[in-house]
Order: sequence, then C-alpha cells, then structure tokens
Amino acid sequence: MRASPDVVPSSARVVVLVSGGGSNLAALLEAQRDPAWGARVVGVVSDRAGAGGLEIARAAGVATAVVAPRDFPDREAWDRGMAQAVGVFEPAWVVSVGFMRILGAPFLDRFAQRVINTHPALLPSFPGAHGVRDALAHGVRVTGCTVHLVDAGVDTGPILAQRAVEVLAGDDEATLHERIKVEERALLVDVVGRAAREGLTVEGRATRFG
Repeated sequence: MRASPDVVPSSARVVVLVSGGGSNLAALLEAQRDPAWGARVVGVVSDRAGAGGLEIARAAGVATAVVAPRDFPDREAWDRGMAQAVGVFEPAWVVSVGFMRILGAPFLDRFAQRVINTHPALLPSFPGAHGVRDALAHGVRVTGCTVHLVDAGVDTGPILAQRAVEVLAGDDEATLHERIKVEERALLVDVVGRAAREGLTVEGRATRFG
C-alpha cells in the first residue's frame, strides 16, 4: 500500500496533535521556515484546552482546535470528533507529538497510513507510556527513539526511523529522557520532511520513502 501527500511536495499540509508543552511542535514550526523542508503546519489539535502546544501554535499564527473527551458521550464519538476537527484542515499528514490519547478506528480509518508518531524507546522494545522508565528498569545499555506510523495498537505501527541513545552511568529517567528528546526532535523533523517531499510506501511492516 502506498500513502502519499495529495498536494505538491513544497507545501504538504500537516496537522499536529498535542497534549503537552509542544517542544516537538516548536521544532516542526522552526523547520518550516526553510521552504525546502517541504511541509507546512496548518493546524494544531489538542485534547486539552490548557496544552502548552496550543500557545506555541497561536504565537506562530497557526489555527488550533480543542477536542476534549469530556465533551462527547463516548469514546467512538470523540474519535469521530477528532477526525472531523483534523479533516477540516485537509492534511496530507497528521503528526502526533506527545499526544496522550489512543486514536480509534473512526480516526485511523480516515487517515490510514498518514498518522506519524514518536516514541522515546527503540520499538518494539518498551512500548507504552513509560518507555524511558521501562528501559532503565530493564538495564539496557542503549535505548533511543522511534518514529512510526500509528495503527490500532499501542506503539505497534510500522517503523519509519530510529536513533540510538546510550544509557550513561548515573542516568535517571529525567536525564535520559532529555537526551532522547534531542534526538527525537531531529528525527521527527527529518521524517516529516521526507514524507512530505517524497511520499511513503508501506508494504506490510516494511516502509520506504519515495
């Protein structure tokens, strides 16, 4: 299966999903200052009205929307609400950066093979909300970050790119996570730009740009 932007590569439309502070969003907004990057953030959607990423978006002149679960009668209705809110922006790609909700079928069916996520571990090892903590507890010497497509599982989608980060003596969860975040931001910027410029081919679990 092939998933590729339906707009010219020089202006591939991107919607970013945020729940927290938005440091990865800030990195994407900085990257788009270079037209050669190939993508443009056209909207930011959050599940939390107080998410810091919304302020970053507004300061950059990017349209925002909040789709709070409490405003919907059930999970499926919220998923449909998310799909509608994101669909308004007609994105070529949806990028989840620190978005702390699992996206369900109504959303993933609409944006199949076009939702990109980051995770602070080398998947398939240490999926879930505590990837850094779990890697430390397991005693690994090397961990890192993964950028992958989102599917119906928890951090189970096809892998797009990874970078390794050494675990140093004396590391705790906070220090290790900060070093991972540096690599994660750079990797995400690279992957989103390549997806925008080149498109993405997915065959089973194998992926390639172009």
